[in-house]
Amino acid sequence: MTYAVQRGARQYVILGAGLDTFAYRNPHSDLRVFEVDHPATQIWKRQKLQEAGISIPGSVAFVASDFGVQDLVEQLRGAGFKSEVATFFSWLGVTQYLTRETVLATLKLIASLDVANGVVFDFALPRSSLDARNQPAFDALAGRVRAVGEPFQAFFDPALLDHELQGIGFRYIEDLDAGQINSHYFENRDDELRVAGKLARLMCAWS
Repeated sequence: MTYAVQRGARQYVILGAGLDTFAYRNPHSDLRVFEVDHPATQIWKRQKLQEAGISIPGSVAFVASDFGVQDLVEQLRGAGFKSEVATFFSWLGVTQYLTRETVLATLKLIASLDVANGVVFDFALPRSSLDARNQPAFDALAGRVRAVGEPFQAFFDPALLDHELQGIGFRYIEDLDAGQINSHYFENRDDELRVAGKLARLMCAWS
């Protein structure tokens, strides 16, 4: 996030915020944070914050929105979001549960709002692209999420997605596999936290 602020971002939108805690340890005094999530999830999170004795900073706004059903920009603007201000979007652990069309439409929207906007998101790889070691892991995970009513829907080939992002309007794209993610973010950790498996990738794009 520090890099995004250095590039001029003054708004940070967390799509599918869940229990993300950035807003409660935000080191950037002039950065406005918008937490976007399903209304029921936000109610649950507020309860957890209250139980933990964590106050909600004035720099954070909760935006109740259901992807593919409600107009994201309209919901954001209702919470004080300004389209003309450079914004960084975080979209982690969400895209695989949406349709491919919804994912690409949202990314196109992000690119269209401001020329300085950026986004980081993860995405699931097609089962057919995985090797014999990772296909059983894919099947097991897909079975678990399907059983609780949230099946995987969207899968992307990295090279094709890169091409689609360029067509949408993103100019600078970084695509990281599990090994690169571990090297970038988990090197030399004492707790040995690592990304395991090769079911998904992380992509960052700037318009």
